[in-house]
Amino acid sequence: MSSNFYSQAAELTSAGKTFAVATVVRVEGSSSARRGSKAIIDSQGKLLAGWVGGGCAESAVKAEALKCIEIGRPQLITLDMREEELGVGMPCGGKMDVFIEPVLPQPELLIVGHGRIAETLSAIGHVMGFEVIVNDPGADSESFPNASRLVTEDFDLTETPIGSKTFVVIATQHKRDHLWLQKALEGDAAYVALVASRHRAKLVLDYLAAAGVSAEKIATVRAPAGLDLGAATPEEIALSILSEIVAVRRGGNVTPLSLKDSDLETANYIADAVIGQCEVED
Repeated sequence: MSSNFYSQAAELTSAGKTFAVATVVRVEGSSSARRGSKAIIDSQGKLLAGWVGGGCAESAVKAEALKCIEIGRPQLITLDMREEELGVGMPCGGKMDVFIEPVLPQPELLIVGHGRIAETLSAIGHVMGFEVIVNDPGADSESFPNASRLVTEDFDLTETPIGSKTFVVIATQHKRDHLWLQKALEGDAAYVALVASRHRAKLVLDYLAAAGVSAEKIATVRAPAGLDLGAATPEEIALSILSEIVAVRRGGNVTPLSLKDSDLETANYIADAVIGQCEVED
C-alpha cells in the first residue's frame, strides 16, 4: 500500500473529517481486489484513495461504509459476487470479506461553568476521548488541565459554536443558564444537560417555553442532568452525567449489565409475581 494512502488518512484525521477505511481481509475465487487491498471512503460515499475492486464491489463497499459512518461502528461484510447480494449486482464469480472501520472526529464536550463538577467532567471527558472545551469567566488552566480550549470572555456567546456533534453540560450555577440552554437547542446539540435542582430546572425550562422554544426541543433537555446512580458528591454527579452522555452517544438503554437478556426476563417475572401478591393481599 502506497504511503500516500496513509498520508491522506492522516490529513483527513487532522482536519477532523469523517471517513471510513475499507480493507479486504479474505478473497475466494475470482476478484479484482487482493487480500490487504484498502480504500478510503468519505462521508459522502466518494472513494478518495485505494482500491477494493471494480464495479462488482466498489458500490457495495461505499454503501456499507456510509452505514458504518452513520452508526459509528466497524463492520465485517461479505460480498458474494456470484449473486446479487449487498447491492453488488454483477456475477463476477468471486467472494470476499471486507472490514470497514469508520474514522470519526473526536466528539466535543462543552462544559459551561466552573467548580468541582465541571472540573471532574473535564477530567473524565478527556479520558473518555472527548475534546473538552470549557466556557466560564472563572475557568483557568490549573483547574482544567485537560481542556483543549478555555474561553473566559464570551459575553455574546459567539466564541463557542455548538453543532449536532456537541455534547453540552451547563453548570453555570444559574448565571445565564437559560441563554446557554437556548443556544444549545438552537444548535441542535447532540446532548444538552442542565446541572440544577428540579425547582431551578423547571424555572429555566418555563422561561424557554415563554421565549418560544418548542415543547419538542425543551423535552430533549436533561434536567436534572445525569443517570440515577444515587450520586451524592460532585465527582459522583459528574460520573452520572458522563454515563448518560455515553448512553446517548452509543445508543445504550442503560439497563444494568447484571439484568441483561435472561436475567432481565427473570427480574420482570419476579416483579410481576410480587405485584400480583400485593394485589391479592389488598
